[in-house]
Amino acid sequence: MDNFQHPTHQPVGKKVAILGGNRIPFARSNGQYSNVSNSEMLTAALNGLVERYNLQDKRLGEVVAGAVIKLSRDINLTRECVLSTALSPQTPAYDVSQACGTGLQAAFAVSNKIALGLIDSGIAGGVDTTSDAPLGIGDGLRKALLKLNNAKTNKDRLQALLSINPKDLIDAPQNGEPRTKLSMGDHQAITALEWAITREAQDEFTFNSHKNLARAYDEGFFDDLITPFKGLTRDNNLRPDISLEKLASLKPVFGKKNANPTMTAGNSTPLTDGASCVLLGTDEWAAANGLKPLAYLTYQETAAVDFTGKKGVKEGLLMAPAYAVPRMLERAGLTLQDFDYYEIHEAFASQVLSTLAAWEDESFCKERLGLDKPLGAIDRSKLNVNGSSLAAGHPFAATGGRILASTAKLLDQKGSGRALISICAAGGQGVVAILEK
Repeated sequence: MDNFQHPTHQPVGKKVAILGGNRIPFARSNGQYSNVSNSEMLTAALNGLVERYNLQDKRLGEVVAGAVIKLSRDINLTRECVLSTALSPQTPAYDVSQACGTGLQAAFAVSNKIALGLIDSGIAGGVDTTSDAPLGIGDGLRKALLKLNNAKTNKDRLQALLSINPKDLIDAPQNGEPRTKLSMGDHQAITALEWAITREAQDEFTFNSHKNLARAYDEGFFDDLITPFKGLTRDNNLRPDISLEKLASLKPVFGKKNANPTMTAGNSTPLTDGASCVLLGTDEWAAANGLKPLAYLTYQETAAVDFTGKKGVKEGLLMAPAYAVPRMLERAGLTLQDFDYYEIHEAFASQVLSTLAAWEDESFCKERLGLDKPLGAIDRSKLNVNGSSLAAGHPFAATGGRILASTAKLLDQKGSGRALISICAAGGQGVVAILEK
């Protein structure tokens, strides 16, 4: 195994190169992709990657992807999608799922095998649609149908049918944490109050996300990162003409029972459909296939917080990245200021701002993180420089691939440097990584 010599404390192992990425434009739910399945979207993203990097008939080490919201027909989703592409059918594939961290976690799964020398190449990805969300039969109806199936006599069959309650016909998906029944937005509204995140700061952050994404599209940054799909060439949540006045006019939609609700549909990420994928490999595999590394995935960390207060101090649902990043920085021998770019997933404007505030707060860093001093502030001009989820949208499992590919390209354009990636996820989890060039 060749050692990756680096000024930081880089683990020994194969270097893991990010060689490229592809996604379809993201679309607001119940819109352009309302009749499109997870399988169709992920296959389209994979096909675009295969075509762009001439992967036809190639047997890769593996393909790992997943979806947060899956129908029963999505069983073995990633493998079925691989079989619908021009990749060699001998390329193995499997699914993973970790809420909004799924896409980045899929990349970890592939990169870890590459680092260990088990495979030399792979694709990581993710897909989600809330337009095609599953509707299960209600538990009462399910039990009645089981009784009907096991009935031996007509009397037993009749009793089974009569036991059906119309209220039990459908088990609709719930938009909330199973343990608290609160939506992610309502959870974050509590955190926004705890950190005194103002409405004005959230709207300004949102405004910048749209303006940065629009500029990046106009500059052609996404030309080799996106495959047009179903008539879309850009994310249709993007509002190039957005204004602070328009954002200020929107009414709060989360935390409306709180004293000072600040979170609106504008400064929160909308439900979105889409898919993304990223090509990973060793330097040797890249050279053999005529590809160049854009950047290297060097560090990773996954954390979780006690958002229910089960074992002590209750933490905000989406604050796990605030804990994951300092752990990763310690292993890497870096400070929070040692980065050229910061790519922080914008689940809500207030989530990003709460995390940044926590890193600057002395008591949080000492009492919660066990540090001697605050991690400190970052240079905001380096944060989400080409926009992020507030503008592009957030198809849960697809966000990691979008961020990973875009960040790698940023570092490649710069020619050198380091980037921090951070993604919060449902269940009080956070997934973070470091890319280096």
